[in-house]
Amino acid sequence: MSVLDTLLGRKHPPMFGLDVSSSSVKLVELGRGADGEYVLERFASEPLERGWIADGQIEKFDEVTEAVKRVVAKSGTKTRQVVMAMPQAAVITKKIMLPAGLREEELELQVESEANQYIPFSLDEVSLDFCVVGPSPTSVGDVEVLIAASRKDKVQDRQGLAEAAGLKPVVLDIESHASRLAMSRLIAALPGGGHDALVALFEIGADTTSLKVLKDDELLYDRDQAFGGSQLTQMISRQYGFSFEEAEAKKIAGDLPEDYEQAVLAPFVDTLSQEVGRALQYFFTSTPHHKVHYVMLAGGTATLSGVKERVTDLTGFASQVVNPFEHMKLGSAVRESRVRREAPSYLTACGLAMRRFVQ
Repeated sequence: MSVLDTLLGRKHPPMFGLDVSSSSVKLVELGRGADGEYVLERFASEPLERGWIADGQIEKFDEVTEAVKRVVAKSGTKTRQVVMAMPQAAVITKKIMLPAGLREEELELQVESEANQYIPFSLDEVSLDFCVVGPSPTSVGDVEVLIAASRKDKVQDRQGLAEAAGLKPVVLDIESHASRLAMSRLIAALPGGGHDALVALFEIGADTTSLKVLKDDELLYDRDQAFGGSQLTQMISRQYGFSFEEAEAKKIAGDLPEDYEQAVLAPFVDTLSQEVGRALQYFFTSTPHHKVHYVMLAGGTATLSGVKERVTDLTGFASQVVNPFEHMKLGSAVRESRVRREAPSYLTACGLAMRRFVQ
């Protein structure tokens, strides 16, 4: 039904995950050992200049295509099949209940009929897909079906980007689903298998920080706020008179004046931690919950010195930095020191790569 095999993903032969965000392109390729354990075969990233992608829209197609080609070359992968993701804002998702036991063709007809009620575009203009989640928790004899729809032009943008870079897009996922898939593995490794644990996941991007509260594979709460790592870059730019691009490069390289940590980094970490605390308070005031068991921080900004400790101090909840490659074996092309340093920014890319093995 979709332009690609699916918007939601099935099992596939060798392919890698490619996460295209506003600030970078990240690639992850996973394998599986004989014991069934994941193996991180390769990972790589390539920065994008500001404005090349804005609000999930590719504004500089040729430049982003070249960045994709560079990240593929840098990774050393021989695979050309790729799983990519749509931004959450570009996809409409809806869970519906349908009778169990319907044939595939009957399901498709029912889904199209239901989709007409929820999608504010003509079905001719959208790529539509669905998957059966499982038996309905509330209605005996029914199954829960997840519908996903995105405008064809948005889907074709991502598909065209892959093809222009010489790749074959086989799955188009949703960014938030990919990060949740990667998290489900980490939550399962928590004490008691993470059962009944409320996990507050903060994904700190360049311009946006999203809070997702997860419990037993269910998304209880989802909220974005306009705050991210680019604010630190702007502070560096103002403090030292660098251009934004210079400030970003120096931030990544750690090539900053002696007073940087005290004059710029510490105030930024304070502000970030206050934003995290404020987001948790919104969650507590708008739901019956008044605590979380774990605060998880993802994204490159989460690795900044003092962030984890300051968030713990300000919120009262122990926080930890997410490593989506935790408990994975490392392939011969992967350096452990780089994994430790960069892993938190690869959560979505890791979830995309996992689509190869997860139904």
